[in-house]
Amino acid sequence: MKKINKIGILTSGGDAPGLNAVIRAVVITATRQYGWEVVGVHKGFEGLLEDPKTSLVHLELQDVISILQQGGTILGTTNRGHFVFSKDHPEELEDPAVATQALQFCKDNGIDALVAIGGDGTLQIAHQLEKKGLPIVSVPKTIDNDLLGTDYTFGFDTALTTATNAIDQIRTTASSHNRVMVVEVMGRDTGWISLYAGIGAGAHVILIPEIPFKLEPILKQIAWRDSFGANFTIIVVAEGAKPEEGDAMYLEEREEGGMARLGGIAKWLVNQLKDRCGDHDVREVVLGHLQRGGSPTASDRVLCTRFGAEAVHLIAQGRTGTMVSLRGTAIQATDIWKIVARQKFIPYNGDLVQTARGLGICLGD
Repeated sequence: MKKINKIGILTSGGDAPGLNAVIRAVVITATRQYGWEVVGVHKGFEGLLEDPKTSLVHLELQDVISILQQGGTILGTTNRGHFVFSKDHPEELEDPAVATQALQFCKDNGIDALVAIGGDGTLQIAHQLEKKGLPIVSVPKTIDNDLLGTDYTFGFDTALTTATNAIDQIRTTASSHNRVMVVEVMGRDTGWISLYAGIGAGAHVILIPEIPFKLEPILKQIAWRDSFGANFTIIVVAEGAKPEEGDAMYLEEREEGGMARLGGIAKWLVNQLKDRCGDHDVREVVLGHLQRGGSPTASDRVLCTRFGAEAVHLIAQGRTGTMVSLRGTAIQATDIWKIVARQKFIPYNGDLVQTARGLGICLGD
């Protein structure tokens, strides 16, 4: 690998708490430990296709000194654009020319390597650019915690804390009014947020995408709680959860270069339950983007800092084409090709599911 003088950094895909903390760690480690120049790329990979006068920004210590606790991303991000994968060949870009253009952009602007912060879509794009010759290290970001190769992604702990606190607050109004409250949380195709937050907040029913649900077990759980005077029920449902004889629900179809928006399962469930729960008032609460915003938790700040520093070290060692990962308590590197386009699902018979069942939580099956 050639000598490194300048690296780029970008944030891609959906936002998550902790993006700025990673940027800060990359800039500080690269400049202080290695003497490299760091440039930020605005608007994710799309910035590699635009005018460098507007899409690139030099990042120095004074630019990142106060962003550790700041939510969002100072570089901006997008999950729509030109880096679209083919429907017929999902492992390939629909327009290979965008990868060539991105590589030329980096060459023209003296970017020797790139740190790409993002989720599964970011990993796919990074893999394509790496194969064409651009040295890349990825940092795993997603509140969904659904990336293979790492025990936890940053952003998950903050989203989980937000969801748990919200359910705690909903619990008090549910108990005061003897209501059945259906709380919809994010997570797309996996139930990490819903299962962790549901257990952490003492929910009585938790519905996750990995376990298609039926209505009867839910109704039995509500009736059982009524039988001993606990006249309220908290149901936590992942946005991608689906009934046993049905599909996940979407608010809109996929846009060009984007992803279909999941949502509506909580409202559907309320409509199914409201006339079958006796005198209970059944209400839904959709937490939505509350889970993506705000300041990262202390745990996420530390994880982001470790991830960002390690990404720089991997570039220095020539170990590109990798994703920084957390295994147990150790920070490691995982080859992107081993994990790209794959998701980490909750095991049906895993300890987390068994813990929930042991506590008497209904999982809808």
